[in-house]
Amino acid sequence: MKRVKRSVKHWYLHLIIGIVLILAGILAFSYPVGSYVALTIVFSISFLVAGVLEIVFAITNRKVMENWGWTLGLGILTTLVGLLLVSNPAISAISLPIYIGFMLMFHSFWAIGSAIDIKSYGVHEWGWLLFIGILGVIFSFFLIRNPLFGGKTIIIWTGLALMSSGVFNIYMAMKMRKIHKEWEEMSEATKFKLEEAQTLYLDELNAKKG
Repeated sequence: MKRVKRSVKHWYLHLIIGIVLILAGILAFSYPVGSYVALTIVFSISFLVAGVLEIVFAITNRKVMENWGWTLGLGILTTLVGLLLVSNPAISAISLPIYIGFMLMFHSFWAIGSAIDIKSYGVHEWGWLLFIGILGVIFSFFLIRNPLFGGKTIIIWTGLALMSSGVFNIYMAMKMRKIHKEWEEMSEATKFKLEEAQTLYLDELNAKKG
C-alpha cells in the first residue's frame, strides 16, 4: 500500500519525453539505411533531452515519489549514453543498435516496474502500461541479439523500440495527470483524513511485524 502523498509534480515532462522518443522513431524510418551518422545525431539529441527531463522530474518529485531514485538513475544513464553518442557520431553500424538496444531495454524494465507501481495508486489501466513495457523489452532484445541484421531491419526494430518507449511515456503522463487532478480536487479535510488513516495503518502494521 502506497503512502498517501502530495500530487506528482511536472507530470508533463513525461509527455515531452514521449513525444521526443516517438519523433526519434519516426526519423529513424525516414533516414536512408546508410545514414548512421545522421541517426546517431538524432538518437544522441533525443537521449540527452529525455535524460535531462527524467533527472529534473526525479529531483522535483523526490519528496512525493517513493521510488524516485530509480527514475534519477535512469535519467543519468540516458544522459550519459546521449553524451557518448554525441562524442562519437561516426559510431559503427554494429555498435549503434547495441547502444540503442541496451538503453531502451533499461527504459522498458523501468516501464514494467512503473506500471506495477502505479497500480497501487488506483490506476485501472496499468495493464496497458505493463504491456507496452513488455513490447519495449522485446524490441530492444532483437536489437541487442541481432546487431548484424540487414540495415533496413535494424532501422525498423530501432524505430519500433523508440516509438514503444515514447507511447509508454505519453500514456504514463496521462495517468499521472489524472492522479494529479484527482488529488488537487480533494478538499484539505479529505487529504488529511486519508493521510491520517494510512499513518495509523502503517503504524499498526509495523507494530505487528515488531
